[in-house]
Amino acid sequence: MITYMVPELGHFALVLALMVSLVQSVVPLVGAQRGIPEWVALARPAAVVMFILVTVSFVCLTWSYVVSDFSLANVAANSHTDKPLLYKISGVWGNHEGSMLLWVLILAVFSLAVAVMGGNLPPGLKARALSVQGMITTGFVLFILFTSNPFVRLAQVPQNGEGLNPLLQDPGLAFHPPMLYLGYVGFSMAFSFAIAALIEGRVDAAWARWIRPWTLVAWVFLTLGIGLGSWWAYYELGWGGWWFWDPVENASFIPWLAGTALLHSAAVVEKRDTLKSWTILLAIITFSLSLLGTFLVRSGVLTSVHSFASDPTRGIFILLLLIFTIGGSLTLFAIRAPALKGGGLFAPVSREGSLLLNNLLMSTAAATVLLGTLYPLIAEALDLGKVSVGGPFYNAVFVPLMVPMIAAMAIGPLLGWKRGDLPGALKRLWLAAGLSAAAFAATFVVVGGGLDEVMGAFGMALAVWLAVGTLVEYAERIKLFRLPLGRSLSKATSLPRSAYGMTLAHFGLALVIAGITASSCWKVEKTQTMALGETVNVAGYDFTLTGVELTDGPNYSSLTGTFELSRDGKPMGLMTPERRVYDTPPMPTTEAAIHTTFLNDLYAVIGEPDDQGRYVTRLYFEPLVPWLWYGCLVMAAGGLLSLSDRRYRVGAPRRAPAGDAAAQPAE
Repeated sequence: MITYMVPELGHFALVLALMVSLVQSVVPLVGAQRGIPEWVALARPAAVVMFILVTVSFVCLTWSYVVSDFSLANVAANSHTDKPLLYKISGVWGNHEGSMLLWVLILAVFSLAVAVMGGNLPPGLKARALSVQGMITTGFVLFILFTSNPFVRLAQVPQNGEGLNPLLQDPGLAFHPPMLYLGYVGFSMAFSFAIAALIEGRVDAAWARWIRPWTLVAWVFLTLGIGLGSWWAYYELGWGGWWFWDPVENASFIPWLAGTALLHSAAVVEKRDTLKSWTILLAIITFSLSLLGTFLVRSGVLTSVHSFASDPTRGIFILLLLIFTIGGSLTLFAIRAPALKGGGLFAPVSREGSLLLNNLLMSTAAATVLLGTLYPLIAEALDLGKVSVGGPFYNAVFVPLMVPMIAAMAIGPLLGWKRGDLPGALKRLWLAAGLSAAAFAATFVVVGGGLDEVMGAFGMALAVWLAVGTLVEYAERIKLFRLPLGRSLSKATSLPRSAYGMTLAHFGLALVIAGITASSCWKVEKTQTMALGETVNVAGYDFTLTGVELTDGPNYSSLTGTFELSRDGKPMGLMTPERRVYDTPPMPTTEAAIHTTFLNDLYAVIGEPDDQGRYVTRLYFEPLVPWLWYGCLVMAAGGLLSLSDRRYRVGAPRRAPAGDAAAQPAE
């Protein structure tokens, strides 16, 4: 009986969470405006109670999945008794209703973190930020309760569930959505601090110091989420690719671009007290793009392997929430931003100038990808016919924007604040220029002289330019070869962790560029039918099909092939790709076999036999594709290292006394 009542407990906790979120949205905000300390202080306990209630609701839904309570429509539609425990748990967020509850849980986690760890924040700013978080939470809880309730009971309880989409029954997809949501929702904190600052009418270096760690947390998780999703598409879908400019892939990439721009813009505010209005606008836009991604995935307007919902009622609700959030925040920005005091001036050739260039190019790239994603929808709405926007468009417009940005990334950190010495910076990059030219020439000689090969050589040169330029900047920081080695090592140990974080992040991006270039330009693919014992050579590697067997998994049957991989007659190992057919729901999936040399991947896929007992196989040579995943991990590690910087642990510098809006109403 207690187990049976668990869903009701979860539903009741969610209703209570709505009540608390309403209090959190209104009372601390009014208290900060009117200077009522008791109302301001209510923000912290409200955030704590909100977290407890949403956690109880989420745990109740998870419990229902674990015990296979098919009296819940959500569990019956997305689970099955034969599913492994991991996929019963991941099934909680492998559907629309559960994923939205996870979204709200992460919102509550970030609110709790600010409430508990924000002791160095001015009470007024903290109260306003938590109130904005409460408003966002209210909107999403209302959305769940009225259109996406995961606790709806069935009148007739089925004997078993319909099962989870087999494509989602994978470890990569078990962790991919939470990573993305931590990124999406993490940007809500930068948004909330931006709105709080607009209400307060004050943006300064201390404010920038407060929002940077929250933005960095979101950026790290979104980087890992995008990388994990790309890796899943690479090994699970069996097509040998890692990115298809799928609209739902774009929905996560667009806020990543805007969030990257926000990180760099906030650094300018912190260091030079300028670009204030632009940084506020970026914080609003970044979270707005996260909400837009939610609308695209869950409204039914997009069709994708990633998308969940196709209920127009949900789409209309999210659209209204989107209009209210974006429209309201931009209206507030238009009213309050002109009153923000301007910051220091700087020359175009300066570190501020290079970061502004980074912002403009990143923002333009985000707008370009957004346009390509939305244009088919706009064309259809205007009855202009079916339009498809794919890789050629994005490659033609996105890549040219990234080239000058990457070129500037090596130069910018070598420029001084306020006014920089461009000839001096370029002179210090002679090694990067020489090695990138050598990389271009060597690649051109090895792979040939066609247009694709020339573009590939240019991409490799760009990767070398950024990697070596990043190392040169680090060497300049510690004055390597300009001071005795002992003193350089002493400088290295005294550098702030954020400096190391920047170096790692930029170097990681260089690895990603190399991986993208090589895998896009020089991948080798062969598709054929193979009999047992037959050998196919791909890029100098021999794949020999030695056996095929039928096996049974926990909830699927599998046709498993065995390839012996060798090169120049030397065995390199076995590869065992699978073609699985799941029982519930009945659906085939491809499980690619991948052998990595840490520089390149060898990739094998097996299909159904033909009438002659031969098997369709697809074999790939994937040059440098592992560097994509290494690069993503190095970039995320750089973000985490920056996050551990002492400045973010001890907090921001103290504001001037006039900044405490808790003591007096804001003007």
